[in-house]
Amino acid sequence: MSREELLALPAAVDLETANRALGLGRSKGYALAKRGEYPCRVLRLGNAYRVVTAELQALLGLVA
Repeated sequence: MSREELLALPAAVDLETANRALGLGRSKGYALAKRGEYPCRVLRLGNAYRVVTAELQALLGLVA
């Protein structure tokens, strides 16, 4: 994903989008989230995972 795409993301994104931003495959990303080892905070909403965009951007060094 480009810097512009990352900065334009909504407040929270699905795990697929976060995986793409971090260069993780689908299986690896879901396995990390399930074990609580994802590199940034993951919210579990029913059966869905959401990643807080601000933390994703901070992890990638896009915000100060």
